[in-house]
Amino acid sequence: MFSALSSLQPRQFLTQILNFALVLSTAFMLWKGLSVITDSPSPIVVVLSGSMEPAFQRGDLLFLWNRGMDTQIGEVVVYNVKGKDIPIVHRVVRRFGGGEQPLKLLTKGDNNLADDTELYARGQDYLERSQDIIGSVVGYVPFVGYVTILLSEHPWLKTVMLGIMGVMVVLQRE
Repeated sequence: MFSALSSLQPRQFLTQILNFALVLSTAFMLWKGLSVITDSPSPIVVVLSGSMEPAFQRGDLLFLWNRGMDTQIGEVVVYNVKGKDIPIVHRVVRRFGGGEQPLKLLTKGDNNLADDTELYARGQDYLERSQDIIGSVVGYVPFVGYVTILLSEHPWLKTVMLGIMGVMVVLQRE
């Protein structure tokens, strides 16, 4: 394996590095393009818990939209809590304000007994639509995001996957 790496010509090695950089930059541009189109900093999220069962299962991949939304009761939204970086997927159960007043929302997981006031930031009783909501769920693909969950719960899998990809690149060159 190492002999195959050492036998690469400098030009071939540079080509591989540039191809890898091209793949990464393309993925980044697609993500940023989706963010601009959907007006959401995170246009695609993975359901990490069972709090929304039976509507959404752990590992479902959700597509979000955040343009011109007048969020209604019953709508499923994704929000961030100040000071935490894990998005929460829950249903709107109450709304206050709107029009001239800022729209405030109260959310709850379908599989939870209580509303989300305990999850909100300290001193926060409601979510503000314009500040806290990442987007509303407009579609999903079941279980596709489970790979993300596995990689975050078992970090050693990342190393194994990178190793397999490296071996495949080397074997492809031979």
